[in-house]
Amino acid sequence: MKNAAAKTYQTQQIMSASPAKLVAMLFDRAISSLKEAIDAIARGDIEARCRSNKRATEIVYHLYMTLDLERGGEIAANLKNLYSFALRKLPEVDFRNDPQAAEEVIRLLEPLRLSWHELAQQATPARPAAAGYGAAPRSAPAGPAPKQDQPPARQLYLSA
Repeated sequence: MKNAAAKTYQTQQIMSASPAKLVAMLFDRAISSLKEAIDAIARGDIEARCRSNKRATEIVYHLYMTLDLERGGEIAANLKNLYSFALRKLPEVDFRNDPQAAEEVIRLLEPLRLSWHELAQQATPARPAAAGYGAAPRSAPAGPAPKQDQPPARQLYLSA
C-alpha cells in the first residue's frame, strides 16, 4: 500500500510540474540513474548496471531529440554537442563496465541540472510561460528548447 501512495504522489508531482521543473527532474533522474549504474558496477550487478545506464541514456536522448535548434540558437547547438558527447560516452558504461564514463557524464549534466532547478524556483505561478524551456538564468547554462510539436516527458522517464 505504501508503494501505491508513493506512486500516486510522484504522479501528482510530475503532472503538476512546470516545464522547467520537469526538465530539472529529468536531469535529476539521469544523474541518479548513472549513480545507480556506478553502484551496480561496484557490486558486480550487471543487470542493474544495464538497466540504470539504459534509463540515463534514454533521458539524455530525449533531451537531445527535443532540442529546438532554430529557436535555441547557440545555446541549443552547444547542448546538442554536449548531449552527443554523452550519448557516445554512455555505451562505455556497459561495454567496458566503466564507472568513469558514468562519472564523466554526471560532471557534464550536473551544472545543467542546477541551472534548471534554479530556473524552476524562479518561476512564479503568474509567469509559468516565462520559465519555459527557452529560458534560463543568465549566469547559468540553459537547457533544451523543445520542438513545438513535442510535449515534455511527464512519466516516461521520471518513474521507476
